[in-house]
Formats: sequence, C-alpha cells, structure tokens
Amino acid sequence: MKRRLDLAMTLVARPRVIFLDEPTTGLDPRSRRDLWRIVRELVAGGVTVLLTTQYLEEADQLADTVGLLDGGRMVAEGAPAELKARAGGDTLDDVFLALTGHGVTPEPDQEAAR
Repeated sequence: MKRRLDLAMTLVARPRVIFLDEPTTGLDPRSRRDLWRIVRELVAGGVTVLLTTQYLEEADQLADTVGLLDGGRMVAEGAPAELKARAGGDTLDDVFLALTGHGVTPEPDQEAAR
C-alpha cells in the first residue's frame, strides 16, 4: 500500500522521468503485476522510467535497455533479447550467471556447508 501511495504522489506532478528503486520488493504477485501494468502505461504515455531491480525477470518484462551490474561493475548493457542472444541464455538470469560465473561453481561458504 505504501509503495502505491509513493507512486501516486510521484505521478501527481506528471513527471517526464521517474526513478523506481526496487519497487516490487515485498509485494505479493498480484500487486507486482499491477505495478508492472502501471509502469507499462507510463512508458506508453511517454514517461521515461529508470528502474533498479534484483529481479531479472522484471527487467526482462519491463525494460527496453538493461544494465547488468556485478560488484558495482557494469558487465553488460543492451536490450534483453540482445543480451540473451549474445550470451546464449534463455533468461536474463542465465545471462548474468554466464557473464559473471556466479552459480557455476559453489561459493566458498556453500562448499564449507557440505
């Protein structure tokens, strides 16, 4: 509810650019989809939306251009379809893992847990 109110207050001024910092964190699936719909409507209406998210499915669904960061360093930038084609992945998660090597081998703390 607070996220919706924050977004509504932002939109009152009819901005041309809005920044959304992880707007769907903690939302239930229905609220998340509702927010996705609102973002799409804003973009269709000519608003530029800059979105930060750790949910790469969300970036794939909403973004025209994606920048993938790892440890504060940009490892890839481009359209989601372009990144998937370049890295040979079906999802942006696949792209991230291929480009960073994360998940390919167990992390040291995961290895110690075995």
